[in-house]
Amino acid sequence: MKSLQPQLILFSQHGMTDTNQEMGLLAHGLAGPACHVVAPALGYVNTLFQIEPLIQIVERAADQALRRYPAIPARVIATSLGGVIWVEVLTRHPEWWSRIESLVLLGSPLGGAHLARMVDPFGWGLGMAQHLSQNRRPLAEKITAVIPTLVVAGNTTGGDDGTVTLESTKLQHAHFVCLDGVSHAQLKNHLAVAKVIQAFWSQPRAPLPAREVSLIAKLIEHFRAVPGMTDASEQYFPEAKTVFAFGDGTSVRTWTNLVGVNHVFIANADGRCEYTGFVGWVHTAGLQQAIDSAPQVACSCG
Repeated sequence: MKSLQPQLILFSQHGMTDTNQEMGLLAHGLAGPACHVVAPALGYVNTLFQIEPLIQIVERAADQALRRYPAIPARVIATSLGGVIWVEVLTRHPEWWSRIESLVLLGSPLGGAHLARMVDPFGWGLGMAQHLSQNRRPLAEKITAVIPTLVVAGNTTGGDDGTVTLESTKLQHAHFVCLDGVSHAQLKNHLAVAKVIQAFWSQPRAPLPAREVSLIAKLIEHFRAVPGMTDASEQYFPEAKTVFAFGDGTSVRTWTNLVGVNHVFIANADGRCEYTGFVGWVHTAGLQQAIDSAPQVACSCG
């Protein structure tokens, strides 16, 4: 009996120090009977070292599936490092974008992983840390401006999922859902994650418009441009001291941890944290220059 032609390709990609088992189960649980699931195994140990061979594995698997079924759409679900890999793959293949109905990123540190920056603070190229510490937000946001994207983040500490900060997962144009009490590892198998994805798929979606120009948006852009800046957790926000307060109630605050790593926070008029990031010791001077010039950003906003 001839097998039925699938109506959808579903790519599902696992992350670092993992196998494809749980992400494969997630995909099959979400997929209908007419869905062709592709869940490449990268190799548990391989995910500790270089990212390029992993990108090539995913790229080959995607190319094979898209060529095999040239007339059907595709969706992508990727967790953590898997999301970073898919951003690299899609950046290299913009001709695939029209085939991708949706991109779902689960706890993927596209802004740069703070733990990776701590492991490799001087950028010496220590294994996968050198790749996960990179800021791929500019690449990702070119994609999210075109492909409807859902970002799902867990929150177990008040600012991260125990591994990846909320801030590093956020992307312009993407729909964002934060699941309190869900850890990084649980993003692959938690029932709440499956429900959020199903809800996202249940109705047509479009990329969200870019955020409105505001002082907070300008300040976030200003500080993210600092060399070495890494999105951080807001859990130490209560300990930060205000260095600048602006007329609309926005404030810039700073905090230094016990080993001398400097953090910057941007708070809104209600006193809630809107952004936090840190730089390593080698970039301290650049952060201080950005802090000193923050009033000029406010002036440019009129």
